[in-house]
Amino acid sequence: MRKQQGDGILLEVCVDSVEDAVTAAAGGAGRIELNAALELDGLTPSHGLLAETRRRVHVQLVAMARPRAGDFLYSAADVRVIQRDVDHLLEHGADGVAFGILAPDRRIDTRRCRTIVRQITARGGEAVFHRAFDVVIDPFDALEQLIDLGVRRVMTSGGRPDAASGSDVIAQLVERAAGRIEILPAGGVRPANARRLIERTGCDQLHTSLRDRTGRMNRHDLADLLRRIKDPPVQP
Repeated sequence: MRKQQGDGILLEVCVDSVEDAVTAAAGGAGRIELNAALELDGLTPSHGLLAETRRRVHVQLVAMARPRAGDFLYSAADVRVIQRDVDHLLEHGADGVAFGILAPDRRIDTRRCRTIVRQITARGGEAVFHRAFDVVIDPFDALEQLIDLGVRRVMTSGGRPDAASGSDVIAQLVERAAGRIEILPAGGVRPANARRLIERTGCDQLHTSLRDRTGRMNRHDLADLLRRIKDPPVQP
């Protein structure tokens, strides 16, 4: 598993097909987040999609465990589905699992999340809290809860529609985290704003999908984004 070099910035690319995963890894992505149905903001990938992606891709692979579209308030049956999916994903090649469970008061459902985190880490995987984080009522309280739970990484746009507009909050989260948890800016990350986002937040990794109008990953945007975060900024 390799980390994208160039100012120490790792680029995670979100995909929902084997072809896009292969293209992203070959193009320089240091980590892949594998989903189904990105048009629904990502659901748990199928067995075949995971197995074939793992066979073809050799960078770090994080798989989504999200049983349905909609909110992140899950029934007991939903949680059992997530638990079964976590076991399956880790048994068949995922290095980590992205998930998120909230309580009705828009706080982290710590009881259920603790169960999932322990399940992931017991198998040697990385527990990643996805952008359910952007729905919480208090992101700084939620951050401390996720640290206490042992979550490795949290994806966030700073509670805004995209990471660029939420960059001030992301920077505060990075400062508050103080290395205890990884902060992964996500949402609307494009070549034109990637470098500025890194500079404003102090993050050392970014999450992007770079999808074009057909829903496929744009390899030219990938190359452009990687070039921009690797090259030093132009001095005025």
